[in-house]
Amino acid sequence: AYERRFPTCPLIPMFVASDTVNEYKSEDEAIHVIERRCKLDIDAPRLLKKIAGVDYVYFVQKNSLNRRERTLHIEAYNETFSNRVIINEHCSYTVHPDNEDWTCFEQSASLDIKSFFGFESTVEKIAMKQYTSNIKKGKEIIEYYLKQLEEEGITFVPRWTPPVACKSESSTSHPRRPVSPAINIPESATKEGLNNKEILNSSSSPSEPTAGTPDDKLDADYIKRYLGDLTPMQESCLIRLRQWLQETHKGKIPKDEHILRFLRARDFNIDKAREILCQSLTWRKQHQVDYILDTWNPPQVLQDYYAGGWHHHDKDGRPLYVLRLGQMDTKGLVRALGEEALLRYVLSINEEGLRRCEENTKVFGRPISSWTCLVDLEGLNMRHLWRPGVKALLRIIEVVEANYPETLGRLLILRAPRVFPVLWTLVSPFIDDNTRKKFLIYAGNDYQGPGGLLDYIDKEIIPDFLGGECMCEVPEGGLVPKSLYRTAEELENEDIKLWTETIYQSASVFKGAPHEVLIQIVDASSVITWDFDVCKGDIVFNIFHSKRAPQPPKKDSLGAHSITSPGGNNVQLIDKVWQLGRDYSMVESPLICKEGESVQGSHVTRWPGFYILQWKFHSMPACATTNLPRVDDVLASLQVSSHKCKVMYYTEVIGSEDFRGSMTSLESSHSGFSQLSAATTSSSQSHSSSMISR
Repeated sequence: AYERRFPTCPLIPMFVASDTVNEYKSEDEAIHVIERRCKLDIDAPRLLKKIAGVDYVYFVQKNSLNRRERTLHIEAYNETFSNRVIINEHCSYTVHPDNEDWTCFEQSASLDIKSFFGFESTVEKIAMKQYTSNIKKGKEIIEYYLKQLEEEGITFVPRWTPPVACKSESSTSHPRRPVSPAINIPESATKEGLNNKEILNSSSSPSEPTAGTPDDKLDADYIKRYLGDLTPMQESCLIRLRQWLQETHKGKIPKDEHILRFLRARDFNIDKAREILCQSLTWRKQHQVDYILDTWNPPQVLQDYYAGGWHHHDKDGRPLYVLRLGQMDTKGLVRALGEEALLRYVLSINEEGLRRCEENTKVFGRPISSWTCLVDLEGLNMRHLWRPGVKALLRIIEVVEANYPETLGRLLILRAPRVFPVLWTLVSPFIDDNTRKKFLIYAGNDYQGPGGLLDYIDKEIIPDFLGGECMCEVPEGGLVPKSLYRTAEELENEDIKLWTETIYQSASVFKGAPHEVLIQIVDASSVITWDFDVCKGDIVFNIFHSKRAPQPPKKDSLGAHSITSPGGNNVQLIDKVWQLGRDYSMVESPLICKEGESVQGSHVTRWPGFYILQWKFHSMPACATTNLPRVDDVLASLQVSSHKCKVMYYTEVIGSEDFRGSMTSLESSHSGFSQLSAATTSSSQSHSSSMISR
């Protein structure tokens, strides 16, 4: 498919023609190397072409096909202006080592502009514009020729085998096995930038499996055993999203089963699934949901009066959760515990459900990724429609829907009374359409007839209170004693305590209003460490030092120092009359962080005094030698929907004697085209190390 773009390709208008310069084929036909001289019509201003004295630019491209190793390596360099501009590019197509149905594509390029008649920055922008355009179109072109081949009846290429004379001494012959039909090549995670002398890398090869999961990530047996039936497209989406997570979220990565839930919830639309998954991961990190089962003990009131619990499994092997909602005093629980404690308890139930799904997957030998919920409404009345109770229920549904999609396999609602339609009218708009399809509602004793409970649950485990023989250890509920009720103030304080039990803080960053954190250092050589996520928008991270303390922020002055918003605080410490270089100094190069990035780093302080960590709204900078904005900045600016950013951060100061260097090995993984990269690669100049994850 790749060879079909020669000698010229109508899908690449700038590719005018190509001539074969050298060609080599090995005797056994395993190696085929072909070198071409390619003629390109670069989209450049006519004036620049006139000054340069050329109409076309020539590149030399060398393609090396190794049928034995099943690889295609492509090297290219510029012939025109090679004494002024040096461009090198390398691409490779390889077979994935764990799954022969996958083609890995890797691409890297470097651009070094030494001089170009005073138009260096213009040439740089033109080169990057062309390169970015080619990368985006690369997948489209290869798919075009793959489809063309399929239309001609070519769906596989026979595997290369050595000629008879070259065969090994072993008399055992290995039959040829055709390569599987071509499928979509995953998009490369391109990283771009715009400095004169840097390196651009992009790769779409699926990453190595994460720790704690089977090594044969892409193996058909693994998919069948742990994930269920997946089409090639669905498998592609899973691997691409998992790879993106490995690159962007350092730390705990969700297991494949959980990533699949988010993909299924958005019909395998990667962009939509990635958005809700990132929001969920940030939420889990902020509230430490991963540790809720180990660190949070439900209050005794919940253990005594919350009429719900796990009870064996259904006929499909799904964990079964029984909730006797009609016997539960929702008003009493809300008055005694508050909305947040109830929500946290429901979250612990969901976390336990995820754990039980993993266990049942191992027990039954097939993928089980959801649970069944049996809700008994016997006893439901107008008391359950108490407004604050319904409000708490709606909030719980909203949080669970956002963070535990596709975990409910089936919901059996039994003995629905006449008041149920009223409750259903209030609740149903907050429930996802896919989830609502899983609801089965039975009025009265209908659940005992055909199509009832026995179709989904074995007779031996039907709870005793539903006429079965199995003793169910779910609490019976009942009225919560009013002596356990708490005042609104007590509940409010408890709610704040529950959801502020996190080491992370949230902050809003506005255009013209950065968020700043003050750190006082007494001993030089202390280590300031940070860990933050950019939840929304693009920001610039700075570190400043001042010998004198800034004035404390004035909470009552909205425009001066402090802004409070629902999404987090905004505090400004650097007074507007302060001058950089006189009142305070910059101790590290600015770090541009994009939306979705997770950043960890450290700074070894040189002097005592006051250090200010600043998160500032990222405005599109003008190019150094012209007032025109850069190409990638213009593209990025089209995606900025507001002048507000949001970060979630944690900082800590560690004494140098206690700092074991856990951060010192971290380096910026930003593209080399960012200015920071040049500043931080020199260890003698920089005392900070950061890891920026895309």
